[in-house]
Amino acid sequence: MWLTPDWPAPAGVHAICTTRSGGVSVAPYDSLNLGDHVGDDPAHVVTNQAIFEQAIGAHPVFLNQVHGIHVVTLDATTPGGPTADASLTKLPGLACTVMVADCLPVLFATDDGRRVAAAHAGWRGLAGQGGVGILEATVKHLLTTDMQTKGILAWLGPCIGPQAFEVGDEVRAAFTASDPRAADCFKPLALTSGKWLADLAALAHLRLRAMGVSQIYGNDSSAAWCTVGNVSHFFSYRRDRVTGRFCASVWCHD
Repeated sequence: MWLTPDWPAPAGVHAICTTRSGGVSVAPYDSLNLGDHVGDDPAHVVTNQAIFEQAIGAHPVFLNQVHGIHVVTLDATTPGGPTADASLTKLPGLACTVMVADCLPVLFATDDGRRVAAAHAGWRGLAGQGGVGILEATVKHLLTTDMQTKGILAWLGPCIGPQAFEVGDEVRAAFTASDPRAADCFKPLALTSGKWLADLAALAHLRLRAMGVSQIYGNDSSAAWCTVGNVSHFFSYRRDRVTGRFCASVWCHD
């Protein structure tokens, strides 16, 4: 019913990506909507979040996501709903969690199993400023004096696919300004000047590899990962406008 990341995470590291199935919300939020800001019945959202927490056996910390590059470190004193687009922790039992409905969720773990992180990567957060976006910020926070980027694993979850993500020139320019190789992740939309089809997952792959993160798993830009095209599995804001949110989460146990 949900997606379990297929990645060689160390023992003690666990991850999950929900789908729209398994909750109590009614259409158009059916059924496991985890977002409390999209117009769903608040009581249904609370129940859905409780279902999720019970299922994973850890405490998910949801974020107030703003398409930025701020990363918050979670500990026992972290209040609910901190404003950030990524979180990381080294404490067992706290689940770094991001909500999405077309944006790209990226989960991280260090190969020693001591730190995990989750990032919400819409195109604005992914692009950032001057080539520094949410993925760069998250990796920087994960690194320690004895950790190199080759010791970081990343898993990319479902997002809007390259056949559905229509963008303008400004989006392409935001990525190619800092890395001309990003041009390969955009295909011109036939007969429409200034419009492109963008491959969000491929852009994330490019950014991660540029940092030296080579252990990258999950979304390969194929149709099975597209939130827009898989109506029964994923919420999609671009497709439905009024819809719910699914989540990706990573945590560790002792």
